[in-house]
Amino acid sequence: MILHRQTGLIEHRTFQDIATYLHPGDLLILNNTRVLPARLTGKKVTGGKVEILLIPSRNGTREEWEMLMKASKKVKRGTRIQFEQGIEGEVQEVNEGKGKIRFFFQGDGVDLLKKIGHVPLPPYIKREDEPFDRDRYQTVFAERDGSIAAPTAGLHFTESMLQSLKEKKIRMAMITLHIGIGTFAPVKVSEIEQHHMEAEWIEISEETAKEIEEAKVRGGKVIAVGTTTTRALESFHNGKGGVRPGCGMTSLFIYPPYRFHVIDGLITNFHLPKSTLIMLVSAFAGKDLLLKAYHEAVEKKYQFYSYGDAMLIL
Repeated sequence: MILHRQTGLIEHRTFQDIATYLHPGDLLILNNTRVLPARLTGKKVTGGKVEILLIPSRNGTREEWEMLMKASKKVKRGTRIQFEQGIEGEVQEVNEGKGKIRFFFQGDGVDLLKKIGHVPLPPYIKREDEPFDRDRYQTVFAERDGSIAAPTAGLHFTESMLQSLKEKKIRMAMITLHIGIGTFAPVKVSEIEQHHMEAEWIEISEETAKEIEEAKVRGGKVIAVGTTTTRALESFHNGKGGVRPGCGMTSLFIYPPYRFHVIDGLITNFHLPKSTLIMLVSAFAGKDLLLKAYHEAVEKKYQFYSYGDAMLIL
């Protein structure tokens, strides 16, 4: 689906057709984060089942991790949890399902996840993860370990499509935003200004900052692939249409009205109601146009969410 902000026109095209809406010198910005198998299942020494979702990008040390926890009964600080392959952890903090856990494991924490972790598939996918999900629930350009979810707009791109875009002189650059719970925590407050976004880690290289600056100079469009890419760019904007290189945490919450500083276009999936994702897209596309697009998507039986269809907003 193609949305034109200035005219309000909506076109129904395949994803492969987006190349016809891009021109030589335009710049696609992609999020190269990689999903870790960050979901663990274990048992307390008393036998109760515990499920943990680790937050890799908020990791303080190699052994101690921030986490979300679900358990059959209340878990207290100091509780020992036994995981697969004889690995143990001890709860350091816990409050309303959030906390920290320390592992007793010789090696890097990421190695631990790759050893005993499960892919944290979205909850609306009603099955257990399979070994192939470690590759399938990734973009083809994923490089940097650190997310608990894939930047789903990027899942539409294949190696051959990226090559085809390059041959048409469409440029590409990478940023990193490690997706944590901030992206997916629903908005529950009545006044959206009161919603607090959990911070997530961003890295923007000097090379990418230069690519954006050069695209602006030559009159090319800067197209963000995904809401996470958009938040990264807008978090590091320099007030002159570009971005400053660097790294750090962001808790930027974009909702209407918001004046975008960097992007000229956005590729994004169809998102859940009451999510920060749909609010960001509404801020960019405009509420009326976005609602019209969603009504047409439902009518034409588009697929929603992580493995669903996408729209290009120009």
